[in-house]
Amino acid sequence: MKKKWMPGIALILAFGVLAACGARNDNSEGGAAASPSPSKAASESVSASASASAPASESPSPSPSDEPKEPVKVKIGVTGSDGETWPLLKKKAKERNIEIELIEFSDYTLPNLALANKEVDINSFQHLAFLSQFNVEHNLDIVPIGSTVVAPLGLYSKKYKSVDEIPDGAKIAIPNDPANQGRGLLVLQQAGLLKLKDDVGLYGTTDDIVDNPRKLNIVPVVAQQTPRVLPDVAASIINGGIAGQAGLKLEDAIFHDDPQAESTRPYINVFAVRAEDKDNETYRTIAKLYQEPDVVETVKKDTNGASFVTDIPVDQLQATLDKLIADIKAAKK
Repeated sequence: MKKKWMPGIALILAFGVLAACGARNDNSEGGAAASPSPSKAASESVSASASASAPASESPSPSPSDEPKEPVKVKIGVTGSDGETWPLLKKKAKERNIEIELIEFSDYTLPNLALANKEVDINSFQHLAFLSQFNVEHNLDIVPIGSTVVAPLGLYSKKYKSVDEIPDGAKIAIPNDPANQGRGLLVLQQAGLLKLKDDVGLYGTTDDIVDNPRKLNIVPVVAQQTPRVLPDVAASIINGGIAGQAGLKLEDAIFHDDPQAESTRPYINVFAVRAEDKDNETYRTIAKLYQEPDVVETVKKDTNGASFVTDIPVDQLQATLDKLIADIKAAKK
């Protein structure tokens, strides 16, 4: 009788083993497969001897760990992407399985709002003085995860070769955002064109001018427009990044501040993220890539030498930001 029912049992066991194998493959998580139990091994042996002529089962599909990983996609908000720096950074990131998408904005107020609204993951366009003011005004918690460049703020002119040549009553364009307007006025003061209140701080306005011997007409405009208005004004305050994109070199400026001075620390540009993402390793990797030698050289080329890549530890950047925020809040009391 055994000869009559043993093949039936073997066939049942074979189907059981095949079903178990199928279930194991469907739930694979990429880990090493466990060794089969003795009873399972015996069943598989019986199945093999009983169905030697049956077609071989399909090879198990590769586990997730064997398949290429999907690239991590990161959206970065910028206010300008001309030149070779961003293409190079995107290429270097791709080699590390990071896919960068640039989202370009035409106004300085937009990249931080987009970051706060999670429309982008990182932004890279602003210095700490601008970020601190924006955080306070909009009650945001955006923080730096790496430094990029410090750019001298220059006074450029297509009509005059020196500050001394600027005539009485001339128009001078300056950026209209609080941080760059304040810095622009300080540059004009350093150039001897006007005098500001003693306690003006970083965020002065035209109302803080206490002496204007040449009766200059100071005209605030959108930062991106400062090079475009050069034909219409005697001179224009233009930051390094925008000047470089406009084809202007630092040596073209008739005056500029010192990018290496301690007083320019608030004007170090940064990669910024929401505070909740400050420890994100992918984002920090992008910030570190910016410091590599080939990127440094490309920045120098793209900005015509008007911007200097600077590597400041994140804790120092945060300390500077915290102090600026505290100063702004104190001034409002």
